[in-house]
Amino acid sequence: MNLLLFSFTFIFVFALLNIYISKRLIKKLDLKKALKDGFNIFLIINFLGIIGYMLGRYYINIPSWLYFLLSVPIGIIFLLFCATLFYDISLFILFRLPLSRSRRDFFKRSFDISTLGAALVLNVKGMVEARKIEIEKVEVQINHLKSPYKLNQLSDLHIGGVVGESFIREVVEKSNAMNPDLVVITGDLVDIDVKSAALALDALKNLHSRYGIYYIVGNHEYFHGIEKIIEALKLRGIRVLENESLYIGKKDAGFNLAGVYDLFGYRMGSYEPNLSQALAQKVTESPTVLLAHQPKFIYEVKSGVDLMLSGHTHGGQIYPFRFLVALNQPYISGLHQHTKELQIYVSKGTGFWGPPMRLGASSEITCMTLVPTK
Repeated sequence: MNLLLFSFTFIFVFALLNIYISKRLIKKLDLKKALKDGFNIFLIINFLGIIGYMLGRYYINIPSWLYFLLSVPIGIIFLLFCATLFYDISLFILFRLPLSRSRRDFFKRSFDISTLGAALVLNVKGMVEARKIEIEKVEVQINHLKSPYKLNQLSDLHIGGVVGESFIREVVEKSNAMNPDLVVITGDLVDIDVKSAALALDALKNLHSRYGIYYIVGNHEYFHGIEKIIEALKLRGIRVLENESLYIGKKDAGFNLAGVYDLFGYRMGSYEPNLSQALAQKVTESPTVLLAHQPKFIYEVKSGVDLMLSGHTHGGQIYPFRFLVALNQPYISGLHQHTKELQIYVSKGTGFWGPPMRLGASSEITCMTLVPTK
């Protein structure tokens, strides 16, 4: 899917959501016509904001304050859609219960108020939660590992719009405070023209770790000139893993760190992932940690990998969206035992895409301790 098709599809889907909200929620509310008309105008304004968001995200440069205002409608419409769906189901059940008209009208008005109130509260809560970055501490036992290592994982920062230099500086400060042995960035780091991301990327130069900073591309880098993004990271001293692996740690007591391009490369016909190439350089007697942006890349891993680190899902970002993500990805967040030999950890992401909202899926910096199997 190219960028133009993605943008059109995104806008079309939200147009359908707007129509659904108008027909199945606003039309049924026990409100005066003027108020209903006002709600419909609000929906139209939000839809125009979504169009403006897509233009500002991928086609034209806009100031960050305007970008923020244009991004909020995505979350508003999505949460209103979820509220409308719940409202629709509730009314379907209500009007099939053996109740008197007065009692049914009472419950109907209660649903009207609670649905609008819940949508408002969840939108506010989502915007507050988006600014909180939690430290997710995880211990992972690795077969054949001889010495423990502390690894920090950053993922899905989506530099661009409201995620800029100040946000990256906060992330860098929090990561450095944990004094990691290495830091890995598992894709979707840059989601804007790389020149516009320069200051935020410069802030990454302040990341500290004993064995270095390592990065793989995600699917969003393919939208913005992947070659230029890779070069920009290299110029800032960050090691980009391009279907390759290297040895990390103490001699005879370390591990292989491998990284591949994203699965989106198959669609683009360039920068395609090649696991065989990545693993060809590894030290065979040492365990291997693989960086692959999308969790479903795990289906391409047949052997030779002990732990895969991914992102991409944002943990659903706004909780109901988690169920849609689950249709496309085998794991949404956290640590999982995929096979007897292979584990996978999926980060909920450190930044966010679209609305500056998170609900039931906090932003995280993963502080992972790799330890020998007990």
